[in-house]
Amino acid sequence: MSKSGQAQQLSLFEAITPIAGLIVLVGASYYLFGDSSISGPSQVALIIATMIAVLVAWRRGHTLEALNEAAVTSVSSGVGAIFILLAVGALIGTWALSGTLVAMVYYGLYLLNPHYFYMTATLICALVSAGIGSSWTTVGTIGIGLMGVSYSMDLNPAIAAAAVISGSYFGDTTSPVSDTANLTAGIGGTHLYTHLRETAVLSAAALAIALLVFWFQSSPVEFNASAKLETIKGSFHISVWLFVPLLMVVLLAVLKFPPFTSIFTGALVGGVLAVIVAPERVIAFAGDAGDLPAWLALFKGVWLALASGYTSASGYPPLDLLASRGGMASMLDTIWLIIAALAFGGIVEKAGVLERLITPVIQAVKSTGALIASLVASVVATNAFTADQYIAIALPTRMFKTAFAKRGFAPVVLSRTVAATATPTSALIPWNSCGAYMTATLGVSTLSYAPYAVFNYAIPLLTITFAYAGFRMFAAPASANSG
Repeated sequence: MSKSGQAQQLSLFEAITPIAGLIVLVGASYYLFGDSSISGPSQVALIIATMIAVLVAWRRGHTLEALNEAAVTSVSSGVGAIFILLAVGALIGTWALSGTLVAMVYYGLYLLNPHYFYMTATLICALVSAGIGSSWTTVGTIGIGLMGVSYSMDLNPAIAAAAVISGSYFGDTTSPVSDTANLTAGIGGTHLYTHLRETAVLSAAALAIALLVFWFQSSPVEFNASAKLETIKGSFHISVWLFVPLLMVVLLAVLKFPPFTSIFTGALVGGVLAVIVAPERVIAFAGDAGDLPAWLALFKGVWLALASGYTSASGYPPLDLLASRGGMASMLDTIWLIIAALAFGGIVEKAGVLERLITPVIQAVKSTGALIASLVASVVATNAFTADQYIAIALPTRMFKTAFAKRGFAPVVLSRTVAATATPTSALIPWNSCGAYMTATLGVSTLSYAPYAVFNYAIPLLTITFAYAGFRMFAAPASANSG
């Protein structure tokens, strides 16, 4: 430990140690436990990696009190995401109880076809996310229904989840109501609409690539949904009224209500709808409701769906599997994962691990292409090691701002590069809050869908391609350079 009382810069070996520990431990977790690793083993790996980072930082003069505060602050930054996860769990539970999820599947089977499902799912999610500016809300509403359709069509769930995610992240990079777009433009010193104009070019190209890939991934098999449609109609009261909770969420999102408010309101509306359209189902789900007045049994059934999710008992196994899900409790493993990952990220940021690793890279790069590639790599690394897309936006932007200015680039080149990397790649990292959310909501592991999430890795690769080609690499105004 430092004797000066002041924290000292880490050596290269010290900076690498907690990162290497994380990679080894999480890798071992996935090797030994597979997809079930997120139910505990990966959290243990992250906590041990956090202790390694604490030891390294303490030896360099950081007090345990300061490190504890850094971890708590980092975890606190994720409270919003945690509450959104709880709201999504509640929403899935009441939408399953009311039949909203089943109605989405019913009409999806009626209107969609496996020949073009992946491409259509991507396009639908892209349009919705562009309107509401939130990938999480899009995935937690439209995405859930599309996943149900894909299961009913016997399609590959990993590709279906990737299609949903690819489309959903289009809005995060192009919508003026996207919180990450506003944050990136603000930190990068760029006017929002200048920033959005440039990210839209990249996003449109990446979306076109994704749509093309998903077109070729489509299933060529014949599909007849008649039997499944009849089974659904026999077990649920299918009508367009079941879409009221979905319309409520979309309306609140368009009106710029916070995601938690929008989603949890949708969950409550789903519960009220269940009481109106299927009171017998709600009472049956309440279990021992025979001893309760009907109104109290209805209240109990909705409450149970919000907390623990709904369990369908139609007698048709495929339908019961589709409709048995949700509840706040279903998100607890994911919340545990996010808390552990954010604690690690807080310690790593406090200790200066990423600064120690990134600064020499900035100093070594010579060409424009190498500078952009280095920024992309730094953003991805920050996403992985801090488990938070907002830190991945803020930290590399601050660190690279001077380097971009010295090379005479307009601020939008920096903000565009960060936006095209930080938010999309966050969904490709299992322990990042975004990757964990996608897995918990769609029911497909991050490592399963990541290879197919074309938009999410095409857009940062296009950013690097633009740089090496010298395309849209704008120079700063003369007044900015002289000042």
